[in-house]
Amino acid sequence: MYRRIVILTGAGISAESGISTFRDQDGLWEKHHIEDVATPEGYAKDIQLVERFYNLRWQDLQRPEILPNAAHQALAKLELEFEGELLLITQNVDDLHERAGSLRMIHMHGELKKGRCPKSQQTFVLREPFGEDNCCTCCIPAMRLRPHIVWFGEMPFAMDRIHDALDECDLFIAIGTSGTVYPAAGFVDTANHHGAQTVEVNLMQPDPHSQFQYHFTGKAGEIMPKLVDTILNGNILGANKCKLAQA
Repeated sequence: MYRRIVILTGAGISAESGISTFRDQDGLWEKHHIEDVATPEGYAKDIQLVERFYNLRWQDLQRPEILPNAAHQALAKLELEFEGELLLITQNVDDLHERAGSLRMIHMHGELKKGRCPKSQQTFVLREPFGEDNCCTCCIPAMRLRPHIVWFGEMPFAMDRIHDALDECDLFIAIGTSGTVYPAAGFVDTANHHGAQTVEVNLMQPDPHSQFQYHFTGKAGEIMPKLVDTILNGNILGANKCKLAQA
């Protein structure tokens, strides 16, 4: 039976709910160069462009058809019913995990529905679009809020806490994210080094150089409910991999 679980989710789990991954194969985000809308330098150069980009993403997230899927719900169930320690880490900036009921989690790349004071670093729930009138309440004079998003060149949040959890976990699961690209590649290495079982859930076939011990290929919304039930039943994945995959 597992006692400490760490789970990492990436763009793949949100894509199943209809959220665009934004980044295209040509390196553009919604027809914008990444350096223009996802770097501190781009923000300093053209605040209005960056604000428009994130305001559109914020509005898109509020579409009524954007809902948590079965994978989000399964992870919330695991948090509620698992008797050990669980930490959910997401690279996604949407709030679908929270809407499904997850509470013990880290948004390592920030949150689309929050703004941040550039001086105090205090965060605020975004109740209106970014703009010159959307300011913090922690400073005098008030500071214009910036997106609470980790841009290229910035450090992801809570890395010390994440690495501490990986050092101690006995099961690490990565869902909807490439296992050969950082941070997932570093996370699986750490978990393997400390003797944890490591599992990848992805639509794509595993990379031949993947360090994960177990792979489940398919939609997270179909795989995760079965995987969560396996864990909650006190089973170890090595003995149940074939049964799980065929269920």
